Amino acid sequence: MKRWVLPVLVAVVVIAAQTRMYEMRADEPAADAAQAARDATLVQTVLRLKGIDVNSTPKLRDAVLRHLGTLQGKPEYVELVRKLNVRGVEAELLQLALQRPDRTEGVGAAELLLKFGETDRLRAELRGDDASQAALVAEVLGRVGTQSALELIQPLVTDNDAERTVRTAAAAAVGRNLIGQRFLLERVKKGQLPADVTFAVANALLASPDPRLRAEAAKHLKLPAAAEGVPLPPVAELAARSGDVALGQQLFQTKGTCIKCHKVRGEGKEVGPDLSEIGSKLSKEAMYVAILDPSAGISHNYESFTAVLASGNVVTGLVISRTDEQIVLRNAEAIDKTISLTEVDELIKSPVSIMPADLQKTMTADELVDIVAYLISLKKKG
Repeated sequence: MKRWVLPVLVAVVVIAAQTRMYEMRADEPAADAAQAARDATLVQTVLRLKGIDVNSTPKLRDAVLRHLGTLQGKPEYVELVRKLNVRGVEAELLQLALQRPDRTEGVGAAELLLKFGETDRLRAELRGDDASQAALVAEVLGRVGTQSALELIQPLVTDNDAERTVRTAAAAAVGRNLIGQRFLLERVKKGQLPADVTFAVANALLASPDPRLRAEAAKHLKLPAAAEGVPLPPVAELAARSGDVALGQQLFQTKGTCIKCHKVRGEGKEVGPDLSEIGSKLSKEAMYVAILDPSAGISHNYESFTAVLASGNVVTGLVISRTDEQIVLRNAEAIDKTISLTEVDELIKSPVSIMPADLQKTMTADELVDIVAYLISLKKKG
């Protein structure tokens, strides 16, 4: 008898015995500790074998799915789905990719969705009504970086029908590897790049590891200038620097003028988001993008609207409240304006953030680094 036959026969007997035990205990909840232990044992048995299709045996598949439920959100979840080729968990993989687009498990989940041929599901998310969710899909696909991933997000870069948030996220995602950078450079040279994604594309190309690509990109693109017209380095370079937290706090409250629109632990004005815990929410890179290109990713509930009035006047600001009779808009100076809806001819959602896009012009690059160091220090307590 061949060496591999006996272990396989033993494993088959174990699986059959486990299956009978599941049938005998079908009235007990899946969360029962004893059953969870049996599920784990069965999964380990199957992992030691080759050629067993868990998808073709309903009771075996159910045991695997129950065990997967105990690993939800962990890297082990993705690894187990990968090793056993488990199907029927595509929705869970998508949620994991959305929740952790910058973590190993999130990127691994997106890789599995592509492996399982779920391009239509991913494309639907990229083209869906939820722009913030579409941006996350673009981000995680950019980190996957394969040709099939790039083919899904490349068309979004130049699609003017897509939300700016999505196009900017797609441009940044495409620019994460050389293949994508070459694609972006071609769009730049052919004049096919929408102006509002220029910052994201410039950051990707001017930080490329390919010196020839950087040199070619520099003929067409430049990054925003800081104080005295000195161009800033790419975001990746800024994020690698260390700043002075105390000096950053001082700049935040004075030269940077941030306190005029944002609150930190009760101090400041409430125009933009409260930044008291921003260091727990955004990475350094995302912080720089939020400052240097604020319209690229406007936070939910902080979209700017313009009310065109019958008098010919216009009022722009954040919608603080709205009833059947009136609307309240808050401008960049934190002043609320109450307008009767009978006065409003048109209310237009603006693609441009109420936050100024050139704040860095008042600061040097080092001062900007200090402000970001302060913002990163604002963590959620505990």
